[in-house]
Amino acid sequence: MDTTKPAIPKRRWGIGALLGVGVLINYIDRIGLSVAAPQIQEMFKLSPAELGLLFSAFAWSYSVLQIPVGMVLDRFGPTRVGRWGAFLWGVASTITAFSSGFAGIFFARILLGIAEAPAFPVSSKATGYWFPRRERGLATAIFDAAAKFSNVIGVPLIAITIVTFGWRWGFGITAILSFSYFIAFYALYRDPSADPKLSKAEYDYIRDGGAAPEGPASGGAVNMLGYLLAQRKIWGLTIGFAAYGYSFYLFLTWLPGYLVQTMHMSILKSAGYSAIPWAFATLTDLFVGGWLIDHLIARGRDESTVRKAVLVTGMLFGLAVFGATQTSDPVWAIFWISIALGGLAAAAPVGWSLPSLIAPKGGAGTIGGIMNFANNLMGAAAPIVTGVIVGATNSFANAFYVAGVILLIGIVSFVFVLGKIEPIADPQADPAATPH
Repeated sequence: MDTTKPAIPKRRWGIGALLGVGVLINYIDRIGLSVAAPQIQEMFKLSPAELGLLFSAFAWSYSVLQIPVGMVLDRFGPTRVGRWGAFLWGVASTITAFSSGFAGIFFARILLGIAEAPAFPVSSKATGYWFPRRERGLATAIFDAAAKFSNVIGVPLIAITIVTFGWRWGFGITAILSFSYFIAFYALYRDPSADPKLSKAEYDYIRDGGAAPEGPASGGAVNMLGYLLAQRKIWGLTIGFAAYGYSFYLFLTWLPGYLVQTMHMSILKSAGYSAIPWAFATLTDLFVGGWLIDHLIARGRDESTVRKAVLVTGMLFGLAVFGATQTSDPVWAIFWISIALGGLAAAAPVGWSLPSLIAPKGGAGTIGGIMNFANNLMGAAAPIVTGVIVGATNSFANAFYVAGVILLIGIVSFVFVLGKIEPIADPQADPAATPH
């Protein structure tokens, strides 16, 4: 008698790959302006202040909309919100490509921030629907690693296009990629309960493995927001993830400048060196923050302990940024920065897996919005604070020290405030949430 269990189909991994491609494309959309900036500045005779406004416009709408978008996502779900978002990515790139001056590009960057505000919350919530808890690590790492990998392939792709065909074609390429993704997402993505190509065996495997329940919160989005903001777990996650965001955005914005100014590299050489930590971060994101977590949980290790250990250990490795303050050798500097960014990258998918792991029904999008709002506020602060410190001291050492201290605050928050990684009770099931 054959007692072997039938193999579970793998449609969920196709959905995971689809979400990863989406994040990759929307990060390439974001970095296009920084590559095209010299040509745009020359063509439209823009001042440095005007260029700075163009650089910051995306962050304004993107950050402000994180919590509202999370609430909308919890009300309408990943399918509808994800489709509209992807369509608007393409519209924003198209407007940029045809812009005749500052105003058009500024409007397009504001629109891009609106369009991409749901990207990470949609991926986090959809991953919660599509994957059992034991596979959530690698599934989350796929889309989170795509954000890091965009720095490895996106800049060369856009740079080659702009140098060869001009800056408008740089945004033409991102428009084509964005609309192609919209078509793919429209055709392929459904929530599990609505997907006709998902087998019953795989659906049961996903659901029985602890997938997040589909559907909106019963009490409404505003009530859910108020309930979540009263939860200690949410503050532990938000403060810890904001500390991660500070260092991530410091490296994202200042790493090439650090190599040029402190290590006396050419711009071209600094670009090559900058790719090394991001490539290393992509690998640690996938294999430590993703595969290793799922592997240890599958072998019977406590789920909360494993995730918490990787989260905190990754943040501790982020403190290797202190090492970069003690060397004038670019090889050693890249070594320490690679260790720091690799550690942060390992922690990141754990952070993005938590909204669907701890959320009450209908709350994952709102939690993702809250934590990403704080993450992007710190992301906006990091390049400004770093610039002020470097301008005042003509050195990056104190800027890296500040990042390390903020990481320590985040570690304390993850260890002592977040608590056990387990679902928060539904509002109606929480006696404290019931009016008397």
